[in-house]
Amino acid sequence: MTEPTEQQQRQWDAQGYLVLEEAIRGDELGRLQQAFDHCAAACKDDWLDGIAKGDSTPTYFDIPNPLERDEIFIDLVDHESWFGILQRFTGGETLFLGPQVRSVPPWPLSYTGWHPDVGPTNPLHIKVQIYIEDVAPGTGEFGFVPGSHKIGSGPYERPQFQESMPGHITFPGKAGTAIMFNSYGWHTAMDNGGSVRKSIILIYEKRTPEKVKPEAFTAIEQYCTSRERRALFGLEV
Repeated sequence: MTEPTEQQQRQWDAQGYLVLEEAIRGDELGRLQQAFDHCAAACKDDWLDGIAKGDSTPTYFDIPNPLERDEIFIDLVDHESWFGILQRFTGGETLFLGPQVRSVPPWPLSYTGWHPDVGPTNPLHIKVQIYIEDVAPGTGEFGFVPGSHKIGSGPYERPQFQESMPGHITFPGKAGTAIMFNSYGWHTAMDNGGSVRKSIILIYEKRTPEKVKPEAFTAIEQYCTSRERRALFGLEV
């Protein structure tokens, strides 16, 4: 299980993010790409029907219940490329909250603005975003303001244009790149003027009793045979 290096620990503490290049690669990446495309295609008509009825947004699409559709999505949750790092950052108390297996079509403006997901009084909240295909500049790449996760940083406000956020950096990257970030920090998806951006966002928190919801993952309990994985999915209190 991968542990953070001293340099990674320093960067995480100071800047609030890590980039893990080639976190997924080779045959595993090919298998993940295939599963992503297959599941997205199977759900596309329902998404389009939802748009026509006004029940779905046209600016992004999340595959419903992805963990129940293909085991590879389950295996990502405790993947060796980042799970040991998560365990170090959470003091061995990592709890998985859920996935977003997301397609973002080209659109004049991003589907979201700059924001933190939670405030600093919330238990440590971490996301891992995995690029399924290459993400070039200008195609909805992830953006983050380094250091914005720290208490007392800012103040920050949403600018009119994504690129106007002071101090931000963006993260184009190759397929298989994973970006881990502290969700106290200000982040966004940049405007996508190119091709469909495909990514998977895995959401974690430092375990607290009130966030443990065993019923959320009972459908995949058969894949959670180890004590560590059962704890990760909240299947053991």
